[in-house]
Amino acid sequence: MRYLRWLLLLIPVAVLAELLHWGEVVLFVTAAVAVIPLAGFMGAATEALAEKTGPRLGGLLNATLGNAAELIITLFAIKAGLLDLVKASLIGSIMGNVLLVMGLSILAGGLKNGVQKFDRSHVGVDATLTILAVIALSIPSFFNAAIEPDTLRVEELSLTTAFAMIVVYVLAIIYSLRSRTQAEVESGPAVPPSHSGPPWSTRQALGILVLATAGIALMSEFLISSVEPVTQQLGFSEFFVGIIIIPLIGNVAEHLVAVQVAIKNQMDLSLSIALGSSLQIALFVAPVLVFVSLLLGNPLTLEFNGFEVLALTAAGLIAVFVALDGESNWLEGAMLLAVYIILALAFFFLPSPAGAETARLTSLLGML
Repeated sequence: MRYLRWLLLLIPVAVLAELLHWGEVVLFVTAAVAVIPLAGFMGAATEALAEKTGPRLGGLLNATLGNAAELIITLFAIKAGLLDLVKASLIGSIMGNVLLVMGLSILAGGLKNGVQKFDRSHVGVDATLTILAVIALSIPSFFNAAIEPDTLRVEELSLTTAFAMIVVYVLAIIYSLRSRTQAEVESGPAVPPSHSGPPWSTRQALGILVLATAGIALMSEFLISSVEPVTQQLGFSEFFVGIIIIPLIGNVAEHLVAVQVAIKNQMDLSLSIALGSSLQIALFVAPVLVFVSLLLGNPLTLEFNGFEVLALTAAGLIAVFVALDGESNWLEGAMLLAVYIILALAFFFLPSPAGAETARLTSLLGML
């Protein structure tokens, strides 16, 4: 976290780039990199608050604010009407967590510690929820093709699906907190928790959380305003920026933590970070954005194109297969990374998907 603090110097650089019109590429790069340390401070402040509020409220706080940086970025994108960018970033976040983060964690942990074991029961629940998330996000995408002319019903399907996903997410949090409490009761007297977070008071943590949120909001506005010019100048598709670049920006600090704890042979925590973050995006952030988009005047539907559904399904299935046996090795990590690299390259070469191509792929997936 200390070496990330130097990146805070890019905040005034981004502000100057906006005020002095240094160019859209400079603005995009500086704003994007400046989000990384701000997201790290937001995560550290959340961790400090969680240690002071106890396991129940702390778990809820971590679950709610775990992906706050990316949520802020997507809110600005919705306000700007970049709905395809938002959908791509949602799929990219899930894909990045279950392939890139899990892959790096398992690879690094396996090279350092050999075969690593973890609690199958806890990871199994997350794996089942991952498959549920894949199904929940895929169903509107396929069924909307049949009811597409009726835009009202398309929105109603997305809203009801989003509501069901939020309910499942809340139930999953309740189950996780209750099962953790029950395990503590059965194991006897509680061992005082180690305070791994920063030694901040509640007031300091709240102040840093507010400042980090404000900074991310400002950088997000710069970032989103420069997306379209940058994609034209650099030759990137808006689709690639959404599905690869933005998820990396919003989750770098969290990714580093997952890899670090895996190297320390704490695979339960590492997998909890990777799978838990992807579940937050799928079952909480995406449904919340569906409702919030109505207030912003740009309704977002849970209708993803065929390429996104294919990537989501592939990522979910391979992650579940790796996680369900209760142990991991470096080869499994390398396989996850290979799938991520293949998908990233495919999306890099893919232009913004045309309607006919997407419809054809969707029909092929439907026949499978």
